[in-house]
Amino acid sequence: MNVSETDLKLVCQAIVSERSRGIFYGDIPLDHATPTVLAQLSLSSLFSALTQYILTPLGESAFISMLLVGFALGPTLWGDNHSFLSKVYSAKSINVSATFAFFGCILYLFLLGIKLDLGMVKRAGRKTVVIGFFTFLFPITLNLIVAEILTTNMEMEPYLHDCVPYIAVFQSVTSFHVIVCLVTDLKLINSELGQLAISSSMISGTCSWSLTSFFLLIDREETHDLIALILIFAILLVIIIFFLLRPLMTWMNGKTSEGKQVKETYVISIFIMLLGCAFLSEVFGHHVLFGAVALGMAVPHGPPLGSALVNKIESFVSSILLPSYFVFSVAGVNILSIHMKTVTVVSIFGVSSFIGKLLGGMLPALYFNIPPVEAFSLGLVMSCQGVSDVLLMQHGKFLSLLDTQIYSIMVINMLFLSGTFTPIIKLLYDPSKKYASCQKRTIQHTNLHMEFRILACIYHQDSTPCIIRLLEVTNPTAKTPMCCYVVHLIQLTGSLIPLLVHHEPGKSAKFHAKDSSHIINAFRLYEQECNGNVVVNLFTSISPFSTIHEEVCRLAAEKSTSLVIIPFHKQWRLHGIENIAEARSVNRHILEKAPCSVGILVNRGTSSASKNNNLYDIGIFFAHGSDDREALAYGLRMAKHSKVALTVIHLIDLARTSQDFHEMELDNDIITEYKIQSAGKRQHSYRQESVNDCVELIRLITSIENSFDLILVGRSYGSCSPLFEGLTQWSEFPELGFMGDMLTSSDSQCQVSVLVVQQQISRA
Repeated sequence: MNVSETDLKLVCQAIVSERSRGIFYGDIPLDHATPTVLAQLSLSSLFSALTQYILTPLGESAFISMLLVGFALGPTLWGDNHSFLSKVYSAKSINVSATFAFFGCILYLFLLGIKLDLGMVKRAGRKTVVIGFFTFLFPITLNLIVAEILTTNMEMEPYLHDCVPYIAVFQSVTSFHVIVCLVTDLKLINSELGQLAISSSMISGTCSWSLTSFFLLIDREETHDLIALILIFAILLVIIIFFLLRPLMTWMNGKTSEGKQVKETYVISIFIMLLGCAFLSEVFGHHVLFGAVALGMAVPHGPPLGSALVNKIESFVSSILLPSYFVFSVAGVNILSIHMKTVTVVSIFGVSSFIGKLLGGMLPALYFNIPPVEAFSLGLVMSCQGVSDVLLMQHGKFLSLLDTQIYSIMVINMLFLSGTFTPIIKLLYDPSKKYASCQKRTIQHTNLHMEFRILACIYHQDSTPCIIRLLEVTNPTAKTPMCCYVVHLIQLTGSLIPLLVHHEPGKSAKFHAKDSSHIINAFRLYEQECNGNVVVNLFTSISPFSTIHEEVCRLAAEKSTSLVIIPFHKQWRLHGIENIAEARSVNRHILEKAPCSVGILVNRGTSSASKNNNLYDIGIFFAHGSDDREALAYGLRMAKHSKVALTVIHLIDLARTSQDFHEMELDNDIITEYKIQSAGKRQHSYRQESVNDCVELIRLITSIENSFDLILVGRSYGSCSPLFEGLTQWSEFPELGFMGDMLTSSDSQCQVSVLVVQQQISRA
């Protein structure tokens, strides 16, 4: 196909220095390339961040935000005569801008290649393979049928007639990079839908891109010998990457000790490899991104090397360079060149490819008994397009397979379809709905003689002794056995695929994370000391902290646990207080979505029994409400331990005016149960304390808070009592509730560990 003459422009420019001396020396900065490019990067990154901040709550992905910014800053919206934008995005800077844009795209896909785990293809089950294959087969088959019908029965211009096969193939492509970025943006990467979509997209993406590459090669005007030579050199490049460069990078990975930073020489060497592979890819007749993606897939993903590369450049690439690429891409969109017949033809292929991908993902999912709403959501996820599709269309335009108006229509259709689907997916599919259980999974509703199931989360190995001590005083015996699930939570870096590893006893671990071995050994030893009264199941969850709570909640639901214990984000250690900032949002999400009761453990190191009487002193401040009852129910279990001394301080709220008599009956019932259980046991005690306001409450608690080794409190209270009203005005940690915040805040003198308990939230 020949490109129309209107697509070719020759521009003559005067030679101007790249750098400006500054406005005070009489120079206009935007007349020079360097300040112009910096202005472009600043504008595109700023507007992308603002747009994404606005659209993210609506369920839109980062791709849509950047595409909209491309339209907003490009000539598509303002034309070529806008005074400011024509200065910033001038013809003088187009070559430098294009270089930055494509370099950012090369780095972006290189990073995605690093995060890609090729082992997922090997581990893919029958369901994944079937869904992935049909998601590839349905759209390409449907589009080729539509292409045959249109070319046979519709009159169209010669250039459009020649473009129809390419439009059909380009629109039917499914990309792993697009799906995994979409799932990440929608925070579904830990959900069953997200995992299925990622695994299936690896199958369909491999098939789609293999077919597209073959299709582009056989359609070249060169001789068959030259095409064969191009294929041979592509294979040669892959051999160089995986059999020469990968062993070198594996050696670098092995030379980096655990916990040590990767040497700068290693990082620079890999960037040189990246530029070299991209150059060879271009020289051998392939797209520049072929070598970059292949090298990224060859880098050992995960720590230390893969994580170091991702941490060093991901923010810069995603936030600064990539938005400029979308501005450059959308600059090629020319609305004035669009004709209605072309719009009709391209839109037909857009709709048919959407139907093919939707059916290809949905029908096999229904066959494998996936719920209809979830199957439909999966089909929508597999139908979305992204940066890989833009790159493919640009490459088709570069090879003169598409013209400007077809490219423009395809980009606009992509914006419309993907921008519509993503909010629908977020609206239809909520993973937390699976965790909403009508069955009561609380401590209070678990019979004392039934197996008590606990899920304990650990961020750092220093929390292990305190959690083990808490499990010990929970009093596991032959009559009251306990099953404990321990999950080491690790932030995912250098990879896109979350991982949940079950450390089964007697089997060699396939994965070793930092600190995990110490945690595993400690809990195995504890299990042995309990002589069969406790069963411990150990896991390591490696996920983004923005979605790792989904993994915790799903595990709690599958194992039918009654309590999830999570460490407080502030960790008291020998060298001082360490703040794990990301853990705070994880804890909040678990409190909100957990399918059972939750306890936040504030560990101050008071894990040993008091020296005076060799008893473990536990105090419970009981006011009223379901959370206080849950804390006391946990205390009732602990009170059966021979080495536990339990003290219940019943706070009588004299300022409480409105009273729920049903709640009062429930409070009195559990207090009565404790009195009966503790009768005749000298180490247990109960007393009532009357308080009028928050000042008296604070004075009472501060006077006795350091008399215990552990304090149990409820998180929230159903009434708006004046007793707690004053505490909300200076709340430092709202996730701990009134009492927990008062005992844990920075100005508190409390030196005792605290467990804040929240009873299972009813979502009926």
